[in-house]
Amino acid sequence: MLIAGVDEAGRGPLAGPVYAAAVILDPAWPIAGLGDSKTLSPRRREVLDCEIRERSLAWSVAWASVTEIERINILQASLLAMQRAILALSVRPMRVLVDGNRCPDLDIQSQAIVGGDGRVAVIGAASILAKVARDRLMEQLDQECPGYGFARHKGYPTAMHLAALNRLGPSPHHRQTFAPVRRALDSDSEESP
Repeated sequence: MLIAGVDEAGRGPLAGPVYAAAVILDPAWPIAGLGDSKTLSPRRREVLDCEIRERSLAWSVAWASVTEIERINILQASLLAMQRAILALSVRPMRVLVDGNRCPDLDIQSQAIVGGDGRVAVIGAASILAKVARDRLMEQLDQECPGYGFARHKGYPTAMHLAALNRLGPSPHHRQTFAPVRRALDSDSEESP
């Protein structure tokens, strides 16, 4: 049975799109060391990302934009990105295993597994692809918008990021409906003449 794993990356950050990946592993060509991307070093994630892309039966990466996050909220945008990733697979799975407690809207049997990225290899593989793809984008955005430190914190609300947000105001890549960004916008408008 062809089983796809799906996971997202980037629900918590204040900037950038939310990414999702879907993977169908090849049972004849197992990959050692798959697991929750957050527990792996960046270097290990990069190595595994290459292996997953080379050795899987199918994989895809998709995202929901900052505009979509603002319009439908981060949960719905995450589910939308997951749905897009699954539908973009070159092989249609018979079953989908999703990290978390909700499944995207699909016409394929699906099951949500809380903590699945650390317990189910195929979800762990999806976790890695989503995280690596999103991290690469945030490194590009760091070049476009210097000063925020996107390459270091990947958009998460670290002290460094919050300080930059207060100093520079939001970039076009910030999620304006998220409280720290909204506060920075409000303080900008209060200071304007």
